[in-house]
Amino acid sequence: MDQGTTIRDEYTIDELARSTGTTVRNVRAYQDRGLLPPPERRGRTGIYSGAHRARLQLICSMLERGYTLISIGELLQAWESGRDIAQVMGLEVALTSPWTDEAAEYFTLQELIERFADILTPGVLKRIIELEIIIPEGERFKVPSPRLLSVGHELTRAGIPLEETLSIVTLLRANVERAANELVQRVATYVFDRPYGQHLPPAADAQKLAELIWRLRGQVNTAVSAEVARAMQKALENILGDRLTCIYENLYGQEPR
Repeated sequence: MDQGTTIRDEYTIDELARSTGTTVRNVRAYQDRGLLPPPERRGRTGIYSGAHRARLQLICSMLERGYTLISIGELLQAWESGRDIAQVMGLEVALTSPWTDEAAEYFTLQELIERFADILTPGVLKRIIELEIIIPEGERFKVPSPRLLSVGHELTRAGIPLEETLSIVTLLRANVERAANELVQRVATYVFDRPYGQHLPPAADAQKLAELIWRLRGQVNTAVSAEVARAMQKALENILGDRLTCIYENLYGQEPR
């Protein structure tokens, strides 16, 4: 581990920024907003401590999760004043917890080649990586959704070219992401922004909001499953209905009832 990433007790502002993956400009901005305490002065040099580093890491982490600087300031103020923030953090868990219990799996390149035989060409592999169906990690490949990979495997075994399966994944992902963004935007507007603006909800409301988010998770999954089932039934009837009729006529001399 180099000097820039070693966890120490004292840092200059450059070392502090480098050790947390942010910039000196951001450190100064957070300090000006009161999110980060001022450093100890030694002559003309500001010296930051391990506590500064821990606080800065927390700020960066919360920004990545979608918190605004105003919300972070309120949360840190509540923390410093000794108020109970467990309910607010419970809301964070409801918002950021994974929507699936599926565990990632890891494969070597040879294992992927064996699974997909000779259809895993360099071009196809590149596209699978671009879609993040598999993610290179050192000498292995991480598969975030083994179920999705299994679907691709079964479709190729059924005779559908892997390239066409990937085209379907691309189309599906675009539509699902659009619907998800629209839904989450409605939640943000009507559940969070209108009542609270850019501020954190009161602790008493945070618990109710967390319970609401957990309920919405189940309802959204139910709605998505219902819409997929409806769409698949309609597609099967429209595309394969005539073929099914021909099969019945050939087998039994009549149309299916």
